Amino acid sequence: MDAAESPTPAHHERDRPWVMRTYSGHSTAKASNELYRTNLAKGQTGLSIAFDLPTQTGYDPDDPKARGEVGKVGVPVAHLGHMRELLDGIPPGEMNTSMTINAPAAWLLALYVANATEQGVATDSLRGTTQNDIVKEYLSRGTYIFPPEPSKRLIVDMVAYCAHHVPKWNPMNVCSYHLQEAGATPVQEIAYSLATAIDVLDAVRDSGQVEPEQFPQVVASISFFVNAGIRFVEEVCKMRAFTELWDRITLERYGVTDPKARRFRYGVQVNSLGLTEAQPENNVQRIVLEMLAVTLSKDARARSVQLPAWNEALGLPRPWDQQWSLRMQQVLAFETDLLEYDDLFAGSHVVEARTAELVEAATTELDEVLGMGGAFAAIDELKGRLVASNTERVRRIESGELVVVGVNRFTETAESPLGGEENILKVDPALEARTIAEVQAWRADRDADAVAGALDELRRVAGTDENIMDATIAVAAAGGTTGEWAGALREVFGEYRAPTGVAAAAGTGALSTGLQAVADRVKADPGGPPRLLVAKPGLDGHSNGAEQIAVAARDAGMEVIYQGIRLTPEQIAAVARDEDVEVVGLSILSGSHLDLVPDVVDRLRAAGVDAPVVVGGIIPEDDRPRLLAAGVARVYTPKDFELARIMGDIADLALEAR
Repeated sequence: MDAAESPTPAHHERDRPWVMRTYSGHSTAKASNELYRTNLAKGQTGLSIAFDLPTQTGYDPDDPKARGEVGKVGVPVAHLGHMRELLDGIPPGEMNTSMTINAPAAWLLALYVANATEQGVATDSLRGTTQNDIVKEYLSRGTYIFPPEPSKRLIVDMVAYCAHHVPKWNPMNVCSYHLQEAGATPVQEIAYSLATAIDVLDAVRDSGQVEPEQFPQVVASISFFVNAGIRFVEEVCKMRAFTELWDRITLERYGVTDPKARRFRYGVQVNSLGLTEAQPENNVQRIVLEMLAVTLSKDARARSVQLPAWNEALGLPRPWDQQWSLRMQQVLAFETDLLEYDDLFAGSHVVEARTAELVEAATTELDEVLGMGGAFAAIDELKGRLVASNTERVRRIESGELVVVGVNRFTETAESPLGGEENILKVDPALEARTIAEVQAWRADRDADAVAGALDELRRVAGTDENIMDATIAVAAAGGTTGEWAGALREVFGEYRAPTGVAAAAGTGALSTGLQAVADRVKADPGGPPRLLVAKPGLDGHSNGAEQIAVAARDAGMEVIYQGIRLTPEQIAAVARDEDVEVVGLSILSGSHLDLVPDVVDRLRAAGVDAPVVVGGIIPEDDRPRLLAAGVARVYTPKDFELARIMGDIADLALEAR
């Protein structure tokens, strides 16, 4: 058969590409708006807004707890004026906006609605997503505010409000992304996120706020935000398993008959956990391979994709770095023939068998969680399981069983031309003071009585079973602030300290030779086990590193005091003094180390604590001398993956201090 007679490939009209986003926001609303407009001009097709930690945890920029965190890992949005600036020149009725916000999701949606209403845009034309998954905040990311039951109520009220008033909005984006970042296996990732979705949908149905005939629309409005790791084949199968299980749950549990309403709709950011500080250029191929896992299979393809930048293990990416990640998506979507074909894996024995295994195992795990009363009721148990999974992952990297190129194998390298001091974006430290002054001016200029009245009504509604959204939108429109909204609800709902999961994970696996040697040395010391305080100052909730240090230190025979996230420098100094600790370990990943670490050291010394201080986190190389000059004994970054070596250092410091 010659070329003219060759069969036509089984391709069809090109599919539309997924929505292409870049997760971004930093410094100020004005600077972020400029970045958004630049990215949209480069071909990005949706917005993905990153908020700073004070906004995510319900504090205003001038709150003492916000010190050092304003504008660092996202944009500060404290009031309606900030939302106006953030979206200036971006028509709300035409843009698809994703907001990565959880505990204050109702508040940020209220600001978004109030801003659109000011411009005469009807709420039923607004399109976008609020992440709004508080379970994964308790389990992995740490930006929770309120206890589980009031938090669930806020989500239910938002879902019901959107069903009636903002029908094109996804009020909840169930987020397995951070579960994988916290060490979840694919089975745990599938089971825990589906359990969260079921918990919320059951609560919406039982609240009576949505008519039964409208409930299929509610089910269809729930979307997911998923992680794609480097285990390429398994990740493809995971997405197919998610798709199959969600179709089954929506049909069997909720009676949704329209197949389109049962579709597993998900956005993805590929794995940041696997990005390395060592040889960061390797992150480029990691990102590309992880993107393929969520785009190759048409039947389980992501609806929107955002990719991290190659240098995110080093710090904040620059606009050029984000452009590089956007171009990766565009090359795949527009240059290759991927979108011309049906599903590439249909009929694959390998993919279908692995998918079936994941479906079966995840169903078992999901049934177990539902048997515990659901995701919200099982938080303590699930947290312990995740810390244990992550401990096992970290041990496998340390032993070399899990290869990470450039980190524990193939570490020889030429100097990278991508290196140098200018390879990350640094936020101007003076911006915090300017933002504080601007927020104080906003408060002085508004109608104080109108704000006070709106906050009183918010408190009243919070104490009833009325839907909280109208009262929240009224506070936004009156000029209330993020801290005032959250503060009013803290008065009614109280605050929450999530479980750490450390006790459940310690002592669960075989010790590495190195850790065993430290444990033997510690045991032989007549002074008894060293006392280590592990502490997270500031608002950074990424606790995985601190948890792994706490687990390893316990396994190495030390006494560990770890009370979880979000401690003030004053609290850390007081605990160190009262517990008579011998080493203080601080963990910060939000970039606020130069503000918070020297403050902690000063307060420790003022409290009479002379224990050595060690610091771990995403710390640029040129900040290391400043921390050492401030009195820090050791600085560790993600390239220091050998826990046995770190434990050896800590034991040395403690025993020398004796």
